[in-house]
Amino acid sequence: MNRPRIYGILNSRALRPLWAAKECGLDVEQIRVGLGPDGTESEWFRKINPNAAIPALQDRDLTMWESLAINLYLAKRYGQGLYPDRVEDEARTWQWTLWAVAELEPHVVTILEHGSLLPPEQRSQDAVSSALAAITKPLDVLDGALSGSPYLLGDRFTIADLNLAAVLYPAYDNKWAVVHHPNVMAWLARCWARPAAKELRDLRSTERAKALDDYWTFYRSRRK
Repeated sequence: MNRPRIYGILNSRALRPLWAAKECGLDVEQIRVGLGPDGTESEWFRKINPNAAIPALQDRDLTMWESLAINLYLAKRYGQGLYPDRVEDEARTWQWTLWAVAELEPHVVTILEHGSLLPPEQRSQDAVSSALAAITKPLDVLDGALSGSPYLLGDRFTIADLNLAAVLYPAYDNKWAVVHHPNVMAWLARCWARPAAKELRDLRSTERAKALDDYWTFYRSRRK
């Protein structure tokens, strides 16, 4: 294998490692794997990721999954400044990454699913309202952390920023609760205005309609 491979489509969490790879200047091969029996549920893909989820990464002898873990690996191995130099900043990067998964992502997923992804008959406005209320507290924490510097670790954009900004992408793109947190909004705008991020967002928009059709078909089949 000459180049690292990232499995997944841009309208999925694969956007995250594809962004990280581009920030690293890394030439990766994107294997476009979608949801369902011909993609994540297929026998060949389960040998790569037994969780039947995207993204996944293959690099040399390493095969791994979990988008934010992939990003930490890519940044540390290839990052050219994307990964922090100081062990204290490395620890803070892990802190913010794990915090994003625990405190932000569950609410983002709920809002996304019940706000747009699920078929209308399966959506719950109460679920959306509860998630919007619950995400306010962690956004308050993040807003405070960004009050004195442009990025999470100081003056330089790092993988800590990329991981959090990636988790919050649906909130930023749809202008959810983040609009009430000015430091978070300004920081997200800085992150997503980066050339690598902007290029992927433009490509992502061309995939969106088909990806949503595939998601609905797959989600309906899993909930029967």
